[in-house]
Amino acid sequence: MSDRLDLVGAKPAVAGKGVVDRRCTGTGNTPAGRERRERRARRFTTRGIFTIVMNKGPFVKIDAARLEAEALRILRQTPGVAVMEEQPRGAGHEVDAILHFAGARAPVAVEVKRRANAATAWQLVQYADGLPDMALLLIADETTTEAREILERHGIGVVDGLGNAHIELPGLLLHLEGRGRPRRDAAGPARLSGKAGVVAQALLLAPERDWHVRDLAEEADVSPGLAHRVLARLEGEELMTAEGAGPKRVRRLANATALLDLWAEENVDRPHRTPGYTLSRSPEELIGKIGSGLEAHGTAYAMTGAAAASLVAPFVTAVPVVQLWVPAKAAPEQVLHAAGGEPVTDGANVVLLQAKDDSPMAFREQSGDTWIANRFRLYLDLRGDPRRGKEQATHLRQEVIGF
Repeated sequence: MSDRLDLVGAKPAVAGKGVVDRRCTGTGNTPAGRERRERRARRFTTRGIFTIVMNKGPFVKIDAARLEAEALRILRQTPGVAVMEEQPRGAGHEVDAILHFAGARAPVAVEVKRRANAATAWQLVQYADGLPDMALLLIADETTTEAREILERHGIGVVDGLGNAHIELPGLLLHLEGRGRPRRDAAGPARLSGKAGVVAQALLLAPERDWHVRDLAEEADVSPGLAHRVLARLEGEELMTAEGAGPKRVRRLANATALLDLWAEENVDRPHRTPGYTLSRSPEELIGKIGSGLEAHGTAYAMTGAAAASLVAPFVTAVPVVQLWVPAKAAPEQVLHAAGGEPVTDGANVVLLQAKDDSPMAFREQSGDTWIANRFRLYLDLRGDPRRGKEQATHLRQEVIGF
């Protein structure tokens, strides 16, 4: 765990050292959320940023007698935080705790969860929009990285049992990064990976559609049982609305943004990679040569990464490597030969990706004469690319996906 706490805008008892301002820079989806963050940003522009070393003792005190025992346990083990088991004085019933720091006090509403993922974070964002005059703090046993990023972007505090903390108020920035990781089975049933992830993509591609279980199963080419488990899980996450009962029960996606973040969080691929080289004079020629060669050979494929992004949402000028998903059972050497290339160990400009099944090619789209991964799959793949992939993913989400 980090051995420093960041204190923003306070008047520390010791001389401070300037540190990087880690304020949220994302944008929200509601006027209330935007106004809250803009108001905070204006305050920050006239305040200094300091670092207080941990051995100086706690600098945040919390009146937290109204909180549950588990929440108190998590707070007590958070460095820099002192818990006072006193009733918040002068506070209404809607106030769960009072934070004291640098001579200031701030009432907060507190939500306690066993685990928080991306879907949980978006529920809290909606809840926080109804608290314009009060901060919201999440205390959880476990939080995912995606959940913490969403909460931080929207000005919601978080403290978890894994050692992570981020509380940002006018005059205060407490930020800790823990080393613990959520349990692998913590996502519960129907984790959105593999075939279950295909169900999620089907919902994202038709966010306004009303779905029966069998219709969704046919669209995603999965069993009705799996489609039902995914829908039931998403209902539990408050990402789906439902009407009716039994076979006539109809469901509709309620929050496409949250579902995309949840799927991106849970879908983990470990594809087999085969590097190759195809002679070409430019990225455009390479993309065309690969596509026409595989099409003539009758091999299905879906380009992804920077190459695919350059066709639908250009962002970077250089495409050093063309990545493409190919069938799980295809012989890589034959695919490379059909693309006019050959396997190499160094200097590859083509990389074949093969998963345990053909899920990554689900709902592939055509851009001109080239088959590319669908926009949501492309977004996911870009996020994992170390070569400015996250920037490209953000650009694709803004320009093509739209939520």
